[in-house]
Amino acid sequence: MNAAIVGIAGPVLSEAEAALFRAHPPAGVILFGRNIESPGQLVALVASLRGVLAADAVLMVDQEGGRVARLRPPHWPAQPPAAAIGRLHANDAAKGVRAAWLAGAVIGLECAAAGFDVVTAPVLDLRMAGASGVIGDRAFAEDPEAVGALGAAMAEGLLAAGVQPVGKHIPGHGRAVADSHLELPRVDTANLEADFRPFAMNARLPWAMTAHVLYTALDPERPATLSPAVIGRIIRQRIGFDGVLVSDDLAMGALSGAPAARAAAALAAGCDLALYCTGDAADTAAVLSASPEVAPVALARMRAARDLARSCRRDLDAPALAAERDALLA
Repeated sequence: MNAAIVGIAGPVLSEAEAALFRAHPPAGVILFGRNIESPGQLVALVASLRGVLAADAVLMVDQEGGRVARLRPPHWPAQPPAAAIGRLHANDAAKGVRAAWLAGAVIGLECAAAGFDVVTAPVLDLRMAGASGVIGDRAFAEDPEAVGALGAAMAEGLLAAGVQPVGKHIPGHGRAVADSHLELPRVDTANLEADFRPFAMNARLPWAMTAHVLYTALDPERPATLSPAVIGRIIRQRIGFDGVLVSDDLAMGALSGAPAARAAAALAAGCDLALYCTGDAADTAAVLSASPEVAPVALARMRAARDLARSCRRDLDAPALAAERDALLA
């Protein structure tokens, strides 16, 4: 397997995409709204993907709840945003933690039933006044202890459903005043302990996703995704994260350069996997062709993440859990 997770163009796997994946097997595929039309169509697409992907490859989806959701009405129910859970937690901490677990379990069951292994949630970024709205209500709260506790509960719910959670965006995107989808955010604050805290509280999560943010006090030249200093000294050592580290989407406007060069830089900086989401045929081929095989340590981390989700999986009643969550948040 090559050390890249990639997108595909549409709601069916094309012959050209299947041939590319056979020639240069990706470590996984991530699906977006453009790939998902209905439950029946998604079942067929997942089967096609499983037919060409390696046994260790993952199927990934962004399904946080709120604004960031690929499984949507009318075929799938809407899920509440993290901020709604944070507001409950501010009034009643125990109920907030329970709601976060329920939200993770409901989303996890939904995604597992659709065929996904990995769900890119919880968001562990802080909600900051004056920051870009790209995070906004995707964050649980401003308080790092609350974010850490609620993120941990949501991750436990996802694991109980049998899917692998991804903490994002490490080491913290909440302070950014620019949207990294469009441009490179720059954070000049030297004291980032509050930003790191939710990730440190969740350092044992099986996956984390990097932030395309330039922290000038940590590395004045490179954003976290491309910075050996941030990944090595901050993410791996100071925060203590030792799971699968995947880049955020390398096609985002925060970064520059050819797709293959972006992937190479992220992997050289210490990411285990490069994520490239556009589904553009030429760019995807370039990323996969240029990506080396998944490193042995990264493969071990992927297998440990899979085994963890399998060991945590429980028999859960999705409608009952959703009803309890909705009652708490009402």
